[in-house]
Amino acid sequence: MKVFFSRSLLLVGLLFGLSAVSADNTTLPHYAKDKHLGVGSCSNSTCHGSIQPWKKSNVLQNEYVTWTKEDNHSRKAYKVLTNKLSKRIARNLGLKDPAHEAKVCLDCHADNVPTDVRGERFDLADGVGCEACHGGSERWLESHTSSETTHEENLENGLYPTEDPVARATLCYSCHFGDANKLVTHRIMGAGHPRIRFELDTFSATQPAHYEVDKDYRERKPTFDGVQIWAIGQAIGMRSNLDLLMDPKRGHDGIFPELVLFDCHACHKKMETASWRPRAGTGLPPGIVRLNDANFIMLRHIVKVVDAGLGSQLRKQTRALHRSVIKGNAAVKRAAVAVRATTEKAIKLIANHEFSDKDIVAILKSIVAEGLKGELRDYASAEQTMMAANNVVVVLENAKAINDLELDVLNKALDKMFDATKNDKVYRPGKFAAALKILKSAIPNL
Repeated sequence: MKVFFSRSLLLVGLLFGLSAVSADNTTLPHYAKDKHLGVGSCSNSTCHGSIQPWKKSNVLQNEYVTWTKEDNHSRKAYKVLTNKLSKRIARNLGLKDPAHEAKVCLDCHADNVPTDVRGERFDLADGVGCEACHGGSERWLESHTSSETTHEENLENGLYPTEDPVARATLCYSCHFGDANKLVTHRIMGAGHPRIRFELDTFSATQPAHYEVDKDYRERKPTFDGVQIWAIGQAIGMRSNLDLLMDPKRGHDGIFPELVLFDCHACHKKMETASWRPRAGTGLPPGIVRLNDANFIMLRHIVKVVDAGLGSQLRKQTRALHRSVIKGNAAVKRAAVAVRATTEKAIKLIANHEFSDKDIVAILKSIVAEGLKGELRDYASAEQTMMAANNVVVVLENAKAINDLELDVLNKALDKMFDATKNDKVYRPGKFAAALKILKSAIPNL
């Protein structure tokens, strides 16, 4: 299989009765009041700056080295703001400051907390450092090294619960999509910023891990399987989209709606190509720009397997949301409020559901069936489908639910899907549909 991303055996624990949504109200690190002491506070060789993992430690101790050398969240995230493209984007936007000094850029490319919560060793040029994800360490830096302090106590002291998939997804989407305070808008993309794409489980897997989910990790923290993380990621992605759609400061930009919430490829295509096809899931006529509903589609297939009634309700509500864009702002808000309420139910449902192998296969079959009906022709939906399929195959492989022959056939199908979606500039729906047919024939019956 062509390696677009690889999965390790890290995220294999199952959730039994623990509600992941408890962390949903946790304040994100960049909005909390705790002081950020800086990456330098974590980089000592006796802390997290060891060259090699420690053999007799319940953490690796080389996290800083992994972050520095392998993780794009490191200084690379800040440094990219000094390249030619970033300078061009800043000029196109008419920013008063260069990109590496502009708040609109630093909010996601660095740990851009207010100056009054920056410690003496804090350096903005460190990029997306430790505390950007783990929270300002003012109250937990010393206590978290003590064997007498529990993980729960560290959380009470401001440590952010990144192990919780709802909390992790909310944090990741705040930069990899946006929130009420920061967003890669259509104007920013028009100025030259690359298209934003994100899927929680895939990106968690491809990020160089600086922890191991071993016995002592499981004793200290809850663990979750890859499908659950993927499913929660889809739900939080959908909720993020809805929140921004309803936000009066974000929903419109001048006389136009915030177009970054819509499907890029509904407009960005060759005008001479008559590519429009009806989609039952939207009910929209030609010439109407569609919302980017890739997360909506994935979520409703997940929910349908867990709770058929809620899945049917979500499908009806998202179709109504699509059609509301024809009727004006008030109609959009009413429809979005209804979908968001159902999405909250879905988050709780998924967070407390133990996905069986049969559930996982049923979800994949449902997605593929809709794709073969022509409902997943759009590039964003195809891209999410490809990542979903890869996730399912890896989970089944790790659970030893499929044999080597089945795995080989599935991987060949995934190769075709990856090849069809690796470049949106040359994406052809027919090629992706052909890959879906191969995948359908390869899905095992469990």
